Amino acid sequence: MIALTGVTGTLGGRVAARLAAAGAGPLRLVVRDAGRAPELPHAEVVENPGGYADAAGFQAALAGADTLYLVSAAEAEDRLQQHLSAVEAAASAGVQRIVYTSFVGADRADPTFTLVRQHGATEDAIRASGLRHTFLRHSMYADFVPFFAVRGGDRSVIAAPAGDGRTGFVSRDDLADVATAVLLRTDDDLDGQALEVTGPEALTLAEAADVLAEITGRPAEYRPQTTEEAWATRRPSGHPDWEIEGWVTSYLAIAAGELSQVTDVVPRLTEHPARTVAEHLRAHPEDWAHLR
Repeated sequence: MIALTGVTGTLGGRVAARLAAAGAGPLRLVVRDAGRAPELPHAEVVENPGGYADAAGFQAALAGADTLYLVSAAEAEDRLQQHLSAVEAAASAGVQRIVYTSFVGADRADPTFTLVRQHGATEDAIRASGLRHTFLRHSMYADFVPFFAVRGGDRSVIAAPAGDGRTGFVSRDDLADVATAVLLRTDDDLDGQALEVTGPEALTLAEAADVLAEITGRPAEYRPQTTEEAWATRRPSGHPDWEIEGWVTSYLAIAAGELSQVTDVVPRLTEHPARTVAEHLRAHPEDWAHLR
């Protein structure tokens, strides 16, 4: 049995649908709200309103599952503690294998992007649990390119302190295909591995803006910021400092070259080429609808 988390979200929902289409089963969809769970063949829905933070509830929801697809929690001040609770619950429930959605560079001693440190600590906890595991270290999502942009007059503007650094933006469609391939594997070839999952090219934000302009038909540009300018333009959002720090340091990590990896994981595991940012955005106009 494969237990899946995050299935009401963009990535986990894709993975659950792919597994169901492949005839995998039984599947268990662990959700906070059963009313939002997708209806899939050979899948049971188990409600756990407390999420990862409710160790007892999550443990009960996983009873009888062999493999857990553990989607990292939404950004929160206590996200690491949620992850540690989830790993402990999985071990106590008798889960044998965890496939965890991590982030590129999680093995760095001191990553620039502050939120990556939570992924590194979660990976450490999974290793320490003694469970079989595979880490899927995702690069930045391709749909973040339009998410980064705002409407500025007659054009879309990406303003950030990313310098000329490059990012191996990856489509969530490809991430779902990779996760499905890993979850369907019955051998232990991928046990203990950390797979850096990227797109087929590494773009600067200026190049990403050019792609955005091409796809949307609306002029787009990248405007470099200093770190101070990035903080000043994001503070009015009202978000807490820890969250703004995460946003700003994600761009600083790009500038430092920490997201520039391009790997062959997607074609190697899925037997199809990785999608470019342009290909992803053409397939998903909903990702840039706010810029029209």
